[in-house]
Amino acid sequence: MTKFEKFAALHVPGNPVILYNIWDVGSAQAVVAAGAKALATGSHPVADANGWPDGQNVPMDFALANAKRIVDAIELPLTIDFEGAYSADPEEGAANVARLKATGAVGCNFEDQVLGGSGLHPLELQMRRISAIRRAVGNDFYINARTDLFLKTETYDEALVDQVIERGKAFADAGASGFFVPRLGDPKQIERVIGGVPLPLNVIAFPGAPEKKIWAEAGVARISHGPFPHRALMAKLTEMAREAIA
Repeated sequence: MTKFEKFAALHVPGNPVILYNIWDVGSAQAVVAAGAKALATGSHPVADANGWPDGQNVPMDFALANAKRIVDAIELPLTIDFEGAYSADPEEGAANVARLKATGAVGCNFEDQVLGGSGLHPLELQMRRISAIRRAVGNDFYINARTDLFLKTETYDEALVDQVIERGKAFADAGASGFFVPRLGDPKQIERVIGGVPLPLNVIAFPGAPEKKIWAEAGVARISHGPFPHRALMAKLTEMAREAIA
């Protein structure tokens, strides 16, 4: 079984794979030692750890080199938070993801928000972007198509869930492997999304989110931890340094 096949097989509704997001080789090795089954970078911790703001401000060559260093250092499947593939143009973005695949990464997160702008890309354009990536990387690459609808509002009503489902269905038709909805947390809404979208669902374990068991029972297939591990570690480092310096 290839790394890609192993990674895809971990996405089991009701028994979600836990991705405790990393940012470099050292953090990867620490999470491997904890018993991880797969690894995932987060764009925010990679940016924070290296002095850039999040939002595709990490130079692409740095992001690719960082991915290659992690792949070379560990044996587990690695997926990369590649934000918007560094281009709104479908073909250019697809070529960038092909470069990411060449590092040995088995997949990526690919989001629909307009980086450097506002709002989300029109659905038809986002479908073309996903389709172009699929053509460029073939079938052995996990495209975790992300919608940021829940990040653009504080009104988490059923109309918003309808929009999420519409996007998820379209992403599936375009060739996505999985569906990522950051900040989606309510188990009932999760069940609606899972019932309406034929892709494994990925949610993020934000502070105050339901317990993993509740999400598993709702049918979630993947739980990420995003920027929160890095933030907690940096807070602990500050605390330890303060005690040492005092």
